[in-house]
Amino acid sequence: QVQLAESGGGLVQAGGSLRLSCAASGRTFSNYAMGWFRQAPGKEREFVAAISGNGGSTNYADSVKGRFTISRDNVKNTVYLQMNSLKPEDTAIYYCAAGYGSLFIRRTRYDYWGPGTQVTVSS
Repeated sequence: QVQLAESGGGLVQAGGSLRLSCAASGRTFSNYAMGWFRQAPGKEREFVAAISGNGGSTNYADSVKGRFTISRDNVKNTVYLQMNSLKPEDTAIYYCAAGYGSLFIRRTRYDYWGPGTQVTVSS
């Protein structure tokens, strides 16, 4: 089992920045690809970013490319999502997820999920 807990969400004005953190515990953190997903009201949960176990590979949704950066610290067992130039359409609950293996985009490849953290961007 892998336990995940997100933090860092909040209310920010458009153009602002937030950094989300996701602390993991339970298994060897570096064996797991980590992903960030988000879900806005009335919409399906969508992929935001992913990073491989050793941090050497990353992937981003087109909607956040150039604005968001995913990173991880395998000593602290934590993955981060730095979000810059935030837009109102980024408003959602953000979830981190862990999947055993290299790097995944598909939601179904992730086995463990955190409870989520709310991000609200005002215009």
